[in-house]
Amino acid sequence: MKLTETLERGLTVWTAAVGTAVEAVADRQLSRPQVRVKYDRPDSVVLTVQAPAKGKPALPQTIMNFAEGSPRGGLSPEWLRLLRGCSLEVQLAAENVLVRPLDFPKQAEPFLDGMIRTQIGRLTPWNLDQALYGFNVPRAAGNDRIALTLAATPRALVQPLLAFADEVGAAKIVVFAGDGLPDTAPIQIFKASLRSALAGGRDLGRVLKFAWLSVAAATAVLLMATMLMGGYLGGELEDAQAQVTRLRTALRPAIGATAADGLLAKRKQTSPASVIVLDTLSQILPDGTYVIELHVENDRLQISGVTQDAPALIRLIEQSPQFSRATFYAPTTRTAGEAGERFHIEARINAYFGDRA
Repeated sequence: MKLTETLERGLTVWTAAVGTAVEAVADRQLSRPQVRVKYDRPDSVVLTVQAPAKGKPALPQTIMNFAEGSPRGGLSPEWLRLLRGCSLEVQLAAENVLVRPLDFPKQAEPFLDGMIRTQIGRLTPWNLDQALYGFNVPRAAGNDRIALTLAATPRALVQPLLAFADEVGAAKIVVFAGDGLPDTAPIQIFKASLRSALAGGRDLGRVLKFAWLSVAAATAVLLMATMLMGGYLGGELEDAQAQVTRLRTALRPAIGATAADGLLAKRKQTSPASVIVLDTLSQILPDGTYVIELHVENDRLQISGVTQDAPALIRLIEQSPQFSRATFYAPTTRTAGEAGERFHIEARINAYFGDRA
C-alpha cells in the first residue's frame, strides 16, 4: 500500500472518530427526538416516538410499508418534521437475526473484534460485505474462557430502512438485534451518523477531513512562500553586503590618498619655502651686503657673505617676523682687498609667513 493511501485512510478514520465524539456531545446538548422503529419485515414497519424534542408533543404510532414504494408519501407532515434530524433506533425481530453463542480463551478478549471479523464468513451464511453483526459483552465461562453471543443479519434486509432514514433527513440510525430473544439483551449491530446538525446536514467527519486538508494545504503554501521569500531576501542581503564590501575596497585607496594629501598640506604649511626666505632676506638686508652662501635645512637658516656692519645684520634679522634667534656661528673676519667684513650668521626660520598679529 502506498504511503499516501495509508495517510489518507488514517486521516479518514481519525476525522470520523472526532466527528463521532463531537456528534455524541451534540446529541446530549441538542436533545434530538428519538424514534423507535420496530422492523419485522418490509410490509410491517412501526414508528413510535420514544423521546420527543423539548416542547414538542408526542405523535401517535404510525405504520409504514416499504413494499409499496417510497414510504415518505404515507407520513403526515408532523411525522416528516419530527423525523428530520432525529435519531432512529431500529429493533429487528428475532426471526430476522442469526444468533450464535461463542466462547474464546480469556486471553483473546482484547482481540475479539478482529477475530470475529475474520471468521464472519464461517460463523454466518454471509461474507463480511453482506452481513451486519455485533456481539454482547463477554462473560466469564470458567476454565479461563469467556462466552459471548454473536448476532448477525443480512445487510440487504436493513438497506431499505437506511434509504428511508436518508430520505427523511434523519441524523443518526442505530440497529439492534435480539429483541425478544430469550436470555439475550439487544445487541447493536450497526450505527451510523447520516448527517450532522453542526455541519449543515453533511457528514461531520468528512467536513472535518476536508477542513483539515484545507488547513494543511494552506499551511504548506504559506511555508513554501515564506521559504521562497526568505531565499529571495537572503540573496538580496548577500548582494547588498557584497556591494558594500566592493565600495569599501574601492574607497580605501582614496582614503589613503586623502590622508597623504593632508600630510603634505600640513608639511607645506609648517615648512618654510626657500623662495620666501630669499625674498625676505632681500628685503631686510641693507645695500652693500652680499650673500655668498645660503643654506636652508628644516627650520635653520645659514648665510655667509660680505657686509659693512656685521652686528647690524643680527639686529635686522631679529626684527623680521620670519626669523628669530639670529647669531654668528663663525667669527667675523676682514680680508685684505675686500671692501667689508665676512660674516657667518645662523637663524631660526619661523613656520608662519604672515603679518604679525
